[in-house]
Amino acid sequence: MKLKIYAGEEVRELRRKLGLNQSEFWAHFQVTQSGGSRYESGREIPDPVQVLLNIALSTDAKAAAIFDELRQFGRPKKKTKAPVGEAV
Repeated sequence: MKLKIYAGEEVRELRRKLGLNQSEFWAHFQVTQSGGSRYESGREIPDPVQVLLNIALSTDAKAAAIFDELRQFGRPKKKTKAPVGEAV
């Protein structure tokens, strides 16, 4: 699944539309106010924060798809047993 890559300026505009200050907005993503300020000023937003932004700011269907993909990643693939007498 391809995630939307949010630019700092775009996130700043979304935050302002929500009427939140940096501390209020970025706390939901476990990012400090100063870290959020750096992202909004143009520093690259790291992948884990991009994933959280996609979950929080996208549609419910896309958020569910992200969760499903992450759940599949966390489940080990089951090994099939070879029939008795056959080498693996």
